[in-house]
Amino acid sequence: MKILEVKSLSIPEVKVIRFARFLDNRGYFSEHFRKSDLKRHPDASSVFQNIEFLQMNESFSRPGVVRGLHFQWNPFMGKLVRTLSGHMIDIFLDIRKGSPTCGKAAMYDMPADLTRDFSEWIWVPPGFAHGNFFEDEGLIEYLCSGEYSQGCEAGISPLAPDIDWSLCDKLLKSSFDSALSGDFIMTDKDRDGFTLRDWEKDLRSDNFIYGKC
Repeated sequence: MKILEVKSLSIPEVKVIRFARFLDNRGYFSEHFRKSDLKRHPDASSVFQNIEFLQMNESFSRPGVVRGLHFQWNPFMGKLVRTLSGHMIDIFLDIRKGSPTCGKAAMYDMPADLTRDFSEWIWVPPGFAHGNFFEDEGLIEYLCSGEYSQGCEAGISPLAPDIDWSLCDKLLKSSFDSALSGDFIMTDKDRDGFTLRDWEKDLRSDNFIYGKC
């Protein structure tokens, strides 16, 4: 895995890992994951040194789909996500009590462009609610640092009026708002998820304390 760059986003615990593709007249080859490289790279080692990926998921979404914002405890689950085909815009929301960015959400644009000499993962660590939306259809995969645990998960609705979007890229937020004003597709479970205020009143929110998750 040839790591080209590890960069922090507007909420610095969320990272983007850019890795190389090797192009020729046949197409390209890429080694998109190697655990030892993540643990040795100077800008990634502090993040991934104690992370083990235990589960891998794949998800296909049609245009107009909005997913999230999901999180899990017991065990905590961080997600390393990439777009395989199509176009995904990733959404992350800090739910760590005491965090300087608690309640703030942002997005990252992740189109799949097969002509580029690189691709990217986004790392959304434990303590964040995660989701995505799709203006076009998209196929994504994600590696999880915890196995799915039924009964130890919850979600904050992407429609919650008390989410703070001030750190979000304005063009991406505008695209998101346009999607929500049209015929978007969302499960009732996601639509009816917690608001931030209601989640903070829930005793289970104490699982997510800044510096402890």
